[in-house]
Amino acid sequence: MRVDDFDFELPEDRIALRPARPRDSARQLIVRPGHDPELSDDTVANLVNHLRPGDALVFNDTKVIPAQLEGTREREGNIARIGVTLHMRVAADRWRAFVRPAKKLRVGETVRFGTQDGTMCAAGQLDARVVEKGEAGEVEFAFDLSGPDLDIAIATCGHIPLPPYIASKRGEDAEDRKDYQTVYARHEGAVAAPTGGLHFTDDLLSRLRENGIEEHFVTLHVGAGTFLPVKVDDVADHRMHSELCEVDAATADALNAVRARGGRIVAVGTTSLRLLESAAGEDGIIRPFHAPTDIFITPGYRFRAVDMLMTNFHLPRSTLFMLVSAFAGFETMHRAYAHAIATGYRFYSYGDSSLLFPEVTR
Repeated sequence: MRVDDFDFELPEDRIALRPARPRDSARQLIVRPGHDPELSDDTVANLVNHLRPGDALVFNDTKVIPAQLEGTREREGNIARIGVTLHMRVAADRWRAFVRPAKKLRVGETVRFGTQDGTMCAAGQLDARVVEKGEAGEVEFAFDLSGPDLDIAIATCGHIPLPPYIASKRGEDAEDRKDYQTVYARHEGAVAAPTGGLHFTDDLLSRLRENGIEEHFVTLHVGAGTFLPVKVDDVADHRMHSELCEVDAATADALNAVRARGGRIVAVGTTSLRLLESAAGEDGIIRPFHAPTDIFITPGYRFRAVDMLMTNFHLPRSTLFMLVSAFAGFETMHRAYAHAIATGYRFYSYGDSSLLFPEVTR
């Protein structure tokens, strides 16, 4: 398939710059391929009406860190400003990052990080040496701090890395530190939020439990690569970025038991879905998984582990629009997005939600 097949026109005013308040007041488009009606409008607060006792919601409990850093590089008396977005930790003192402009850095050089006005962060000086340069502006840094000390310094110096389609329209502020985090976030390491879960409130989670809906947690540390554009013409030529993730043995066993007794596994967000599909074998059994995944799901993929998907509305020509088209059907999702645009749904990270049932022919 061609990347152009996943293109659509999205008016600028459909891009949400702030989340709905309260979170679960966001609209939710119910997409049921092959049913009448195929599309219906609701709100996230009514999610329980579309689930059954014994179903299981699977949440990604990664926690966003303030992974956007501003620094300087000095060479022969010349100082260059360097912007860095951390995206994958590879050791206690090492991160891979996307850098702008990467061409201003050489292997062996040091970048000194601080605030945007040039003052050093309150935790003290934070330096990092360039140990490797890759493609598309990716750089591996070795920091002069390690482990928890490095975590504290990053938290002090860093900024929440808002998605580029929000950051281009406004700056990050104190509200984003809370808004761009799920209420159940617990394991630090993501540089982008698993946005399908941003709609949940403690009250909604409580009502779901009261109605017999199980909740289980997996961890996928969302990387900055999630925002990278697809630069090829043929979908088959695209290569996904890797992201670290984990399904523990107890969660795998619990989810297999849900399916064995007739319950449905509902992935909250595409990150949860990608992780569960990475952990499942051809037999549909979910197994413990602790490794990076670069799974790329496009139409024609046979889903093994996930029965329903709750997710936001995604970018044109993106790998995530390809994923939802694989799940609910290519033509169905084009109709769903056309309906969402025509009826004023809000798109992207702070936008509204959709609840997808699988394509009936798979």
